Amino acid sequence: MSSEKKSTIWEKVSTFIVDKRNIFFLFFIAAGIFCLVSTGWVKTNDDITAYLPPETETRQGLTIMENEFTTYATARVMVDNISLGKALALRETLAQIPGVTSVEFYDPDNSESILSDYYRHASALFSLTFDGEAEDPISAQAKEGVTEALDGLDYYINTEVGTGTVDRLGQEIAIVMVVAVFIIITVLLFTSKTYLEVPVLLLTFGAAALLNMGTNFLMGEISFVTNSVAVILQLALAIDYAIILCHRFTEEREYHSAREACINALSKSIPEIAGSSLTTISGLLAMTFMQFRLGYDMGVVLIKAILLSLLSVFTLMPGLLMLFSKGMDKTHHHSFIPKISLWGRMVVKTRYVVPPLFALLVVGAFFLSSKCPYVYGYSTLHTFRQNEDQIAQERIDSTFGSENILAMLVPAGDYAKEQALLSELSRMEHVDTAMGLSNIEAMDGYMLTDTLRPRQLAELLDFDYDTVKLLYAAYAADQGKYGKIVGGLDEFGVPLIDMIFFIHDQVDEGYITLDGELSDMLDDIYDQLVDAKAQLAGSAHSRILLELDLPEESQETFDYLSQLHRVGEKYYDSVLLVGDSTSDLDLSTSFQRDNVLISVLSALFVIIVLVFTFRSAGLPVLLILVIQGSIWINFSFPYIMQSNLFFLSSLIVSSIQMGANIDYAIVISSRYIDLKQRMSSKEAIVEALNLAFPTIATSGTILSAAGILIYFLTSEPAITGIGQCLGRGTIISMLLVMGVLPQILVLGDTIIEKTSFILKPPVTAKRASGTLRVHGRVRGYVSGVVDAEIHGTIQGSLSAMVDSGTIEEHPEQKENELPEPSEKKEARHE
Repeated sequence: MSSEKKSTIWEKVSTFIVDKRNIFFLFFIAAGIFCLVSTGWVKTNDDITAYLPPETETRQGLTIMENEFTTYATARVMVDNISLGKALALRETLAQIPGVTSVEFYDPDNSESILSDYYRHASALFSLTFDGEAEDPISAQAKEGVTEALDGLDYYINTEVGTGTVDRLGQEIAIVMVVAVFIIITVLLFTSKTYLEVPVLLLTFGAAALLNMGTNFLMGEISFVTNSVAVILQLALAIDYAIILCHRFTEEREYHSAREACINALSKSIPEIAGSSLTTISGLLAMTFMQFRLGYDMGVVLIKAILLSLLSVFTLMPGLLMLFSKGMDKTHHHSFIPKISLWGRMVVKTRYVVPPLFALLVVGAFFLSSKCPYVYGYSTLHTFRQNEDQIAQERIDSTFGSENILAMLVPAGDYAKEQALLSELSRMEHVDTAMGLSNIEAMDGYMLTDTLRPRQLAELLDFDYDTVKLLYAAYAADQGKYGKIVGGLDEFGVPLIDMIFFIHDQVDEGYITLDGELSDMLDDIYDQLVDAKAQLAGSAHSRILLELDLPEESQETFDYLSQLHRVGEKYYDSVLLVGDSTSDLDLSTSFQRDNVLISVLSALFVIIVLVFTFRSAGLPVLLILVIQGSIWINFSFPYIMQSNLFFLSSLIVSSIQMGANIDYAIVISSRYIDLKQRMSSKEAIVEALNLAFPTIATSGTILSAAGILIYFLTSEPAITGIGQCLGRGTIISMLLVMGVLPQILVLGDTIIEKTSFILKPPVTAKRASGTLRVHGRVRGYVSGVVDAEIHGTIQGSLSAMVDSGTIEEHPEQKENELPEPSEKKEARHE
């Protein structure tokens, strides 16, 4: 009695998915509706410094400033083709706009005001301060008022208010998606076997993308970089999985019904696709170890995107294939992809020439890529597409020069130390201005923190001296300095700013009455002091603002930061510097560690996956060599072209290249290893290229097109760099995989063979009695009557009829020694 072949676990799972496809349809419909709503819950962060490690100086300083200080929004406004007289009149107009607290421009009555700082080549520069922080509605309203006041003039506004980075990027990415979908449809139509594959693939990916976007809220907050490029990268990285299953289905459909074809295709594709996804996930996983936490943010979102893509391919797509199967049967067409046998034969013929040249190229690329001109801020980057804010900043900087503002945070409470520090900072080379509470003039030559005695204050404010002494006595009592009251108040000094606040409080509480003119003057001084204190004096720190004449990012600037630290630490135990320059310095320090970490971890994770995939120690090294070579070549271009590259592009793209482009190498290697069992190595590699080319062409074209579109159609420097490097890197990887890798595989065939190994599963003894049917190789003892074809060795005695074949005697083996089994088999009772 014969038994049916036992179903594998994947066949059982596939049967369940196909037969219960309506349940999965309902699940995806419900999940899709939920995710359409939940996409509105996703919070995005457009501040790249928020992802700096908490121990960095910039991050510590920003945290202190957020907690202790108010940073009023500012704007630089340049008006072209305007006379000086009209510019002076415009200054007064701008100053009257609600929400604008101050307008800095050339003042003819001030001998210290320099005309060239504000007016050059018929262009006027106004520096505005708003009455709120960048996110406050009053600042946005003030900006609108400024725009209205400048209507009809040739003007440029550079401000952090209302830039709408997230919204603008959303609009740009929407355009990228439209163009990308058009390109993808074109590519799929060209590489498909039936036209109705395309809607199946698009629906599958659309569901995966929607699920990923709708679950991003679970992370609490994601970066604007991740939010912008995740959908594009998910499409480019994961569409392969759907293509593999679709092609399997069309192959199986030639011999089976739609249901059986779908079950067979899915059961065969699950391990294949899951294995392929591991290399991509490995590369993305390396990103999560970055010290700069934006890598973790993007890595987690993209890993989630890959997993949800797998979920859609394994559970939604089988149902779609069943739904569209009749239409797919009717829309078959001939393949538009040509055979590339000629290319394969040329590759074989040049196998002794190209690899040595490739080795030289890789060595050169390694050194050139190590000199890649990475930058850590936007000041030296130029994008192909520019938005209004970038155009305004470039025009203003080219006419009047760029600004480089730093904040120095020092412990609060000692005005004398602060004044001495400010005095030394003001005299330093490269410091244009240094401003703190201790060097802001209040009135009549007195600084805000100058210590005044009663008579000095009485003369300054034109108060009655005895009244002022009473105020000083009340202040001393309020501060618990009773000794000053007993010892005499004539020599009791109080900082002007503290005394003004105290007098204002006394007036508000009704203890002091001032005449109208004096009251108005006190109110004006008080309002100015409130603004100054909010910006420059915190609960535990004082803030000193420095304007440097150095560029935002240069080695000279970074060295100068150390000099500023040394000066500050002459007066205080520790000081913190915060600004674009310090952010760039912290990012560069973090990048040096992260760059090495990403390179090592991504290669290591991928090698581990490849070793167990191919069961060879040598083959993974050959594959990694090719892809790592493509990475070095990719990042040699910025140095060759003398074009600065934002550091984030390297960290992200190198991980994606190692994790995703390695799949191209895997496709060719897998085909080659399989084919060379039936033909010579040369024939096998030519045929492997023919079979792998459609997959590589489809995936590579989509991924490179996505990168190139991001580069040309977005204006955010951090994102355009990712697009440029991803597009270029994918093309390089495709060329090396199709040209150099086949030659290395043929030449390294001996290495691959000698480093191969077999993982033997554990073998357990089977015991059974009765009439048994055995399939496979058996090692052990048999007692009973045998009726079977036997191919093997028997150690012992034989008494049986031999219908066909021969019996040969073998040399004596060692006692109890038995041949090793090749694989685990079952003995089943019949």
